Amino acid sequence: MENHKFVLGEKDLPKQWYNIQADLPEPLPPYLHPGTKQPLGPADLAPLFPMELIKQEVSQERYIDIPEEVRDVYKLWRPTIMHRAYRLEKALDTPAKIYYKYEGTSPPGSHKPNTAVAQAYYNKMEGTKRITTETGAGQWGSSLAFACKLFDIECKVYMVKVSYNQKPYRRIMMETWGATCVPSPSPDTKAGRDMLEKDPDCPGSLGLAISEAVEDAVMRDDTHYSLGSVLNHVLMHQTVIGQESMKQMEMAGEYPDIIVGCIGGGSNFAGMYLPFVRDKIVGKRPNLRIINVEPESCPTVTKGLYAYDYGDVAGMAPIAKMFTLGHTFMPPPVHAGGLRYHGMAPIICHLHRLGFVEARAVPQLATFEAGVTFARSEGIISAPETNHAIRVTIDEALKCKEEGKSKVILLAHSGHGHFDMAAYESYLSGKLQDYAYPEDMVKEALKLLPEIPA
Repeated sequence: MENHKFVLGEKDLPKQWYNIQADLPEPLPPYLHPGTKQPLGPADLAPLFPMELIKQEVSQERYIDIPEEVRDVYKLWRPTIMHRAYRLEKALDTPAKIYYKYEGTSPPGSHKPNTAVAQAYYNKMEGTKRITTETGAGQWGSSLAFACKLFDIECKVYMVKVSYNQKPYRRIMMETWGATCVPSPSPDTKAGRDMLEKDPDCPGSLGLAISEAVEDAVMRDDTHYSLGSVLNHVLMHQTVIGQESMKQMEMAGEYPDIIVGCIGGGSNFAGMYLPFVRDKIVGKRPNLRIINVEPESCPTVTKGLYAYDYGDVAGMAPIAKMFTLGHTFMPPPVHAGGLRYHGMAPIICHLHRLGFVEARAVPQLATFEAGVTFARSEGIISAPETNHAIRVTIDEALKCKEEGKSKVILLAHSGHGHFDMAAYESYLSGKLQDYAYPEDMVKEALKLLPEIPA
């Protein structure tokens, strides 16, 4: 039997992050100031982020050194293992070779600490005493809580209310690591109070939770804001996943034909594929397919508009050029809470527009069916977000079976679903439902895009 898993040693842990901005054929459109609508400068971002992260956000250097203090923390769980999914292949009776890179072995159980640890470190170096953030499913909030504790920083998390109620154990994780977690919309900020007044039963959204966290941060001199996805520096920190994956594919003697991952803000999957997409950009692997998978109920890239939009509901966060469903869009309360963002990482949107990556939307029930198939073959109970990527991985493997072709499929497995048992229970008992794309709601939200001067 060939190898089931491909294990790297500590010596193989990347020493640098890879910055795709050095290799983009066209530069990214600039972020705009939410007030002036002019391109943002470093001074505009200083109330929110430490200067080192601001520099990384706009850097054109191909590689940026990972501080030793950050690498030391990474060693708690990195490098992560790559598996060959023999049992899944057998269950599907497919000639495809399926590999998956598993990020669920980090202390919080997902890919998120790859950037949380880096952000906490740079904040500590600048003397930040407190960090605010938002979280959807709770994976980012728990990762930042973990990282802040390691660097002795106070942490306040605004958790989307529907997830706060669905996933109490994520909140308890945050509190165990010393963070404060409140449901958003909350009475703690003006943005939260305004929404509660308008709709006391509002389920919340990532865009609204961002508004609350940003408002909290700018009101205090000792506080910075931290974002777990979307921004360039966040995606760059995640490239440890892709760099390790390239080494592990070499160990397997393979190169992927197809790479699949789920996208909400985009950091997990971009972290996997950015080192590979460089091969495509320079013409080394022109036929490589990269499939971004999102929920049908929140289809940002597949049905959104490519336009400048606010990153949050209240219009306090920077304006980014991205695929968007409109910053006021309130998505249905699907269980994949981390995939319910109205926008998408500008880097992913840019690569999609240039034709280097593709996107697909899948319904909720089909994703859980795929997650159960994966659990019953490979043993891992995956996060609902990850199930979206598993769905498309299975679909592509079955297509190989139909066509009688053997392709190498690489799955970015973003984390485990141990705190998502209520969602699995709903699926297994037949209570889970699909949500259609809410076209009317999106049309309404898109009417409120900011007017940008030419």
